[in-house]
Amino acid sequence: YLAVTPPEVTRALLQYRHDQLPGAYHNARQQGLAGALYPMVTFNGIECHNEWEITFEEIHRNAAIAFAIYQYTAYTGDESYVNHDGLEVLVGIARFWADRVHFSQHAQKYMIHGVTGPNEYENNVNNNWYTNTMAVWELQYTLARLPKGDPDIVAALAVTDQEKRHWQAIIDQMYYPTDKKLGIFVQQDGFLDKDIRPASTIPETQRPINQHWSWDRILRSPFIKQADVLQGLYFLNDRFSHAEKERNFDFYEPLTVHESSLSPSIHAILAAELGKMDTAVALYARTARLDLDDYNHDTQDGLHITSMSGSWLAIVQGFAGMRYDHDRLRFRPQLPKNWQRYQFKLTYRGRLLAVDVGQKVTVTLLAGPPIDLDINGETQHLEVEDDHA
Repeated sequence: YLAVTPPEVTRALLQYRHDQLPGAYHNARQQGLAGALYPMVTFNGIECHNEWEITFEEIHRNAAIAFAIYQYTAYTGDESYVNHDGLEVLVGIARFWADRVHFSQHAQKYMIHGVTGPNEYENNVNNNWYTNTMAVWELQYTLARLPKGDPDIVAALAVTDQEKRHWQAIIDQMYYPTDKKLGIFVQQDGFLDKDIRPASTIPETQRPINQHWSWDRILRSPFIKQADVLQGLYFLNDRFSHAEKERNFDFYEPLTVHESSLSPSIHAILAAELGKMDTAVALYARTARLDLDDYNHDTQDGLHITSMSGSWLAIVQGFAGMRYDHDRLRFRPQLPKNWQRYQFKLTYRGRLLAVDVGQKVTVTLLAGPPIDLDINGETQHLEVEDDHA
């Protein structure tokens, strides 16, 4: 969401991450590791959360910070951050991953043990698919950006050829839990050994489970708090086939209790992409009305800002199918049944666009230079209308 708002806001947030880099190095040293580990909760860059399963294990947050740099760069086209301060952040994170993995002589693969994935209803698991996948993605992205970085920054970082070879070996030999019979990526080692059953089997009187069940019961259950494997399919969307996305969505969404404000919007976006529009609308409604209807019985503790921005993303990336790649903005709009129309505006590389989806699709360039868009596979050239024409 922040990428498509005024870019100076996003740039300031990325700069904040660079300003916290010394604290991130401190956090990694506290774990006896090289590189930088960004905090889950902080005032000054030093981790101040007090739950070990989050502070020491929910390390996938490092990859999300790197991915934010990638998203900002790819969406805005502004490479000034990633080639300077951002490169220092990427290398710090890469050095953390390179030290945090270990090589299994038995499997002849690199692995990451003792983590908590995005699904916080699992702790201290081995080889969380999302964590392993995003760690490799971050190493790949860092290696790709190094040759493009500011020469003085690159020289100061002093990434050795030996380091680069080690990073590449991790990329080439990472272990990913999969199940060929089901055709899915397995959330983590041993997940399929659980009592797999849909969340619909939980009595409504016991929902949300985090307010009715003991923690050990939650950990032993197959129920998923929020998008985990599916978060990886959302982030690295173009890397996976439609069939892979569908098999994983059909397996994991029924197990998900959506007891995180981050969860329904990601599922709604993927459901819309897969043509599961009834499911997409239901999940959109859940993210848009999370606090209005107090789904998780916790609105009294404060509003869920992530769910608010997620409802916007569910429309823009879900129903309107907005994606951006290879310097091209594209849309695949769908209109849910019983909907008459939806509209939104977004910024893109110095332009302001208005999108209107009803019985027909209209995209208008309100400000900025001309642009070619991909709408339903066809190129549409837009220019600002001349008021005097």
